[in-house]
Amino acid sequence: MSELIFMLTRADRTVENAREAYEQVRHLPLRLVGFKDVGATPAVLRELTEVIQADGRRAALEVVAPDADRELAAVRTGLELGVDLLMGGLHVQRSLPLLAATPVEYLPFPGRVVGHPSELTGSLDDIVADARDLAQRPEVTGLDLLAWRWTGGDGADLARAVVQAVGVPVVVAGSIDSLERVEAVTRSGAWAFTVGSAAFAGRFAAGDLASQLEAILSIVAGAR
Repeated sequence: MSELIFMLTRADRTVENAREAYEQVRHLPLRLVGFKDVGATPAVLRELTEVIQADGRRAALEVVAPDADRELAAVRTGLELGVDLLMGGLHVQRSLPLLAATPVEYLPFPGRVVGHPSELTGSLDDIVADARDLAQRPEVTGLDLLAWRWTGGDGADLARAVVQAVGVPVVVAGSIDSLERVEAVTRSGAWAFTVGSAAFAGRFAAGDLASQLEAILSIVAGAR
């Protein structure tokens, strides 16, 4: 059973009309809604966080900062916003002191992530080993895995391998752009998966943004 995390993002950036986009899907049975640390001002992100949480949902910030200093600034932004999940990021050792004694759930990237939009590089064995190492840290709640951004092979194979190797929740993020990939990620055992760009591009169904998410949610419901 996997959860959909709807990301108000396109090309690894929060969309300009994020609040309007959220209103289009607000009636759907979504439990988690997220955005990136780039593409919108802190004021816009604060408004999004407040609206999402007021609707009884959890808000997620995914960090895609290109260097350590900007990543730490994004972590601080997430904490100031009061998001429920802080996803992504590579500089775990530097981020952990900021997260100490906070209720936020922390799900960093396993493996070597490069570029923007982000890609995951390295061998399957190396990524799994890094995932195991991260998962053993008590401060790490889960992992944010860029399975279909992996340059080394099939995303479904990587998702299954990481899920089987660790005992923490795994979010599969990035490039889930077809109903076939939605089905594959639900079969992988991942706790959740993100969809953003592909929904805005209309890749899942005919119709508006709500129709895209309805098509995804129907698969998720069928897998339960």
